[in-house]
Amino acid sequence: MGYQIELRHIRYFLAVAEELHFRKAAEKLFISQPGLSRQIKILEEELGVVLFKRHNRKVVLTTVGVYLKKEFSQQLKTITNTLETAKLMQDGKKGELKIGYVGSAMQDVIPNLLINFEKKNPNILFNLKEIDNQKQIEDLLSFSLDIGFVRLERAPRTLEIKTILIENFCLVLPKNHFINAHNFESLAQFKAASFILFDAKYSASYHEKVMQIFDDCGFSPLISHNTIHSSSIFKLVENNFGISIVPKSLAHKRGYKIKFIELDKIAQKTKLSILWNKKNGNPILKDILELL
Repeated sequence: MGYQIELRHIRYFLAVAEELHFRKAAEKLFISQPGLSRQIKILEEELGVVLFKRHNRKVVLTTVGVYLKKEFSQQLKTITNTLETAKLMQDGKKGELKIGYVGSAMQDVIPNLLINFEKKNPNILFNLKEIDNQKQIEDLLSFSLDIGFVRLERAPRTLEIKTILIENFCLVLPKNHFINAHNFESLAQFKAASFILFDAKYSASYHEKVMQIFDDCGFSPLISHNTIHSSSIFKLVENNFGISIVPKSLAHKRGYKIKFIELDKIAQKTKLSILWNKKNGNPILKDILELL
């Protein structure tokens, strides 16, 4: 059976499926509500299915509607990515790679990767976003990202994960703190200190590993601030709001009145991994994975 469905019908359906409200969806699409209702009716008749049901003035997706929302969303992103790549090719680019990363990956890993990759693969557009681990997972599953740099121990089954760096943690102190690398003995010296840590939503597994460091030292930390950005941590430490623990790669960050003590005697290490969707067909992703 041949379906006379246009791309706009899919966009209309997804707008209503997202809003579950015809008037709001129509406003979002800049069309009239009767016009939108008519187009959804055409789509339902063409497919021979019911996509929405109304219950007490509420719009709900049918089982078919739920299925098509998921499938159409994924396929529309693939089509959009294809069209964007075609436009890039027209402009002289070979394609685009959308990269998500946690802040520590930008210190050395990503810059070195891109420099080496561009030597053999010029004219690639790199789109980089600093976002937390969970958001990277969501964006990889929806194909909004091609590859992520994360601090996770495991990932959903539809995603592939590979560790590319294992490193020590570092203690972060104000520049003028009386403890330094020479008189530092253990974290137990800081039982009374306030700690500024990465929020658990940054990565639950990373947060748990940091908590294990405190467990091994026999105390629970007094946490004064949580954040997802290293720059916030360093600014707070610089202004004596507390001290922190971060991955060693962040010790290369400059511009703050702080100092680092490497915790190379503890058992805990932190991993930086790459994450990607096995169903992603971007050819540039394949090339960069080979380089990694």
